[in-house]
Amino acid sequence: MIKLIVLDVDGCMSDGKIIYHSDGSETKNFNVKDGLAISSWIKMGFEAAIITGRESPIVKRRAKELGIKHLFQGVKDKESVLKELISSLGLKYYEVGAIGDDLNDFKMLRSVGRSFTPKDGVKEIREMVDTTLTCNGGDGAVREMIDTLIDESDLRDQFMALWL
Repeated sequence: MIKLIVLDVDGCMSDGKIIYHSDGSETKNFNVKDGLAISSWIKMGFEAAIITGRESPIVKRRAKELGIKHLFQGVKDKESVLKELISSLGLKYYEVGAIGDDLNDFKMLRSVGRSFTPKDGVKEIREMVDTTLTCNGGDGAVREMIDTLIDESDLRDQFMALWL
């Protein structure tokens, strides 16, 4: 059973677009359905982490809103960070599910028990993951991943009980 989900941001939690404003700030789009699924996953007693190659105060804010305790930004070697995180949580690689969309996610996705990419993930990632989702990044892909994991582990009733 998957106990930890690892999320890439640009191209998975967001649509991959980064809009820079003249004041130096940036904008990212996040999907509220992804957010509800992530926060529900955590409320169910599971772990969630963000491991992203970029650094952004927007991501820090989003992680805090969703209750994600494990946030790693500006990461060049996602596989090494994942290894340390798994060790600190006392988990095994087969207990981890991850989503990524580009080549910097390749090694991390290769090492986990269940790997996902959005529909618009790059070809090399789509060819190696367990599941290519039907949603694009930032358009419900993370929600689809979590729904898949919940259904595969027969946890739908527990998930629904959070909201009914």
